[in-house]
Amino acid sequence: MASSSLSLEEKYDVFLSFRGEDTRHTFTSYLYAALSAEQILTFMDHELERGDEISPTLSKAIEESKISVIIFSENYASSTWCLHELVHILECKKTRGQIVMPIFYGVDPSVVRKQKGSYGASFAELEERFKDRMEKVHQWRFALTEASNLCGLDSKDSGLRTN
Repeated sequence: MASSSLSLEEKYDVFLSFRGEDTRHTFTSYLYAALSAEQILTFMDHELERGDEISPTLSKAIEESKISVIIFSENYASSTWCLHELVHILECKKTRGQIVMPIFYGVDPSVVRKQKGSYGASFAELEERFKDRMEKVHQWRFALTEASNLCGLDSKDSGLRTN
């Protein structure tokens, strides 16, 4: 990583990584509102952009955050955008000491860790789509396993339900 990126100021307290179609208008919006009400400066991508790579704006927001909260939901792994965010978040954890907290919203941590269920189905599609770039798929698998082993919250154990 370039030395200029290491000297970035922390602009946000929290960066929220989430699958828009799963939680944008439910849990993630409520979490964003609650954090904002407590004067916790939170970055939530309000755009509905789609694509394979994260934008430079999102990348910079991740780097400028003290904490990243990853909201794992049913379809998180079906988004290469989310998977790229996840890899970048974990890089910031290693290089900047960023705090990373997973929230398992409607999905069991073991499904994320072992890429079973909807995560397994998503990876079957990703392996076909990226068969000429399998190192990317392996990087995403490793990132999911690493993040799911971090201390976090499970919605079914903590009453984090907002439907």
